[in-house]
Amino acid sequence: MKSSALGIQHVLAMYAGAVLVPLIVGEALGLTSTQLTYLVSIDILMCGIATILQLASNRFFGIGLPVVLGCTFTAVGPMIAIGGQYGISAIYGAIIVSGLFVIVVSSFFGNLVRFFPPVVTGSVVTIIGITLIPVAINNMGGGFGASDFGSSANIALSFGTLLFIILVYKFSSGFLRAISILLGLVAGTIAASFMGMVNFAAVGEASYFHMVKPFYFGLPTFEWSAILTMVLVAMVSLVESTGVYFALGDICEKDVKKTDLAKGYRAEGIAVLLGGIFNAFPYTTFSQNVGLIQMSGVRSRKVIFIAGIMLVTLGFVPKIAAVTTVIPNAVLGGAMIAMFGMVVAQGIKMLSKVITESQDNSMIIACAIGMGLGVTVVPDLFAGLPAGLQILTSNGIVAGSITAIVLNMMFNMLPSRKKKEVVQLSEQKAA
Repeated sequence: MKSSALGIQHVLAMYAGAVLVPLIVGEALGLTSTQLTYLVSIDILMCGIATILQLASNRFFGIGLPVVLGCTFTAVGPMIAIGGQYGISAIYGAIIVSGLFVIVVSSFFGNLVRFFPPVVTGSVVTIIGITLIPVAINNMGGGFGASDFGSSANIALSFGTLLFIILVYKFSSGFLRAISILLGLVAGTIAASFMGMVNFAAVGEASYFHMVKPFYFGLPTFEWSAILTMVLVAMVSLVESTGVYFALGDICEKDVKKTDLAKGYRAEGIAVLLGGIFNAFPYTTFSQNVGLIQMSGVRSRKVIFIAGIMLVTLGFVPKIAAVTTVIPNAVLGGAMIAMFGMVVAQGIKMLSKVITESQDNSMIIACAIGMGLGVTVVPDLFAGLPAGLQILTSNGIVAGSITAIVLNMMFNMLPSRKKKEVVQLSEQKAA
């Protein structure tokens, strides 16, 4: 009974993050309520499967730590951009290839991590967070193209939801603080229902049980630009997961070895591959659940396994998924400002540790974020380049990421540069 209660806590802690991604992406791509219900259902189910894969800890996959997986917010902006340019089929083609890529590189990704230090990953996360903010602002007004866009009701709902989340976050701690976004969505939707802004038709139409099927939205298509984007997202997610693995290893007093990391990466790759096949999303470790483990002191894999089974069970019940689809855009927008703002804050937190180390890092960050944001705002900047080069320049996140990786190699990894810095450091010590 105690394990079940703790499992429910973990489900609640990650639920808002799990359902917001399909809601945001589905709304942006103009999916019907039936399609949106399926998208939420399959996402919840795949969160459970991805979590159980990590717990397995066999010879091939699974890190064997009490880790919970959910859809990475790092993928939201790229998926919306890919869907808008190439259609939803290209999203899943890119996810499938990125999952295969992760499986292939899992054995030696530990050696590639040096190409993704905090100055690179922090820049990428910051760019992604910044490019998502306009999506949140549009939703706060009622959604792009809405007839009542910017109405007083939408503004009141969105800011009311955001204020509620802020107050819960400020005046609570522990578990309540961990689910502040979820509580805000519930409170905002209740307020909207009193205002007559919630349509429960989708809940009534949804069935109590369904079977999932591969390629629900059609066969995948493959576009080089989309594939490169999702591969970069996958690599950033792996770097983030590496930090979570070591944090959990410390909490659980387990020495995380290179072979453990490889099995963790491989489980993540399998989860991403399955996400593409069943039209869900890329999956990564959820840090909020790490905080919950640290807070409760319960480090049992049994609790996380129960949470995973609960998620799988919920995924087979569209009626529950349909409840989340009735959340008004304005309420989502208010919550998204907090969620996406936290993505930016996480990026800034990562960069704060390195920006003061050298002026070189400042230049890397400045150029990467400037390029990423610039191409996002003015996507036609490189329209005159050959199609092959546009793969690297047509998307702000890709352009910013490539800029960060190349400049980091130039400033921080070239041997001559390192030798010069060592000589300068020795001279300073001698003086």
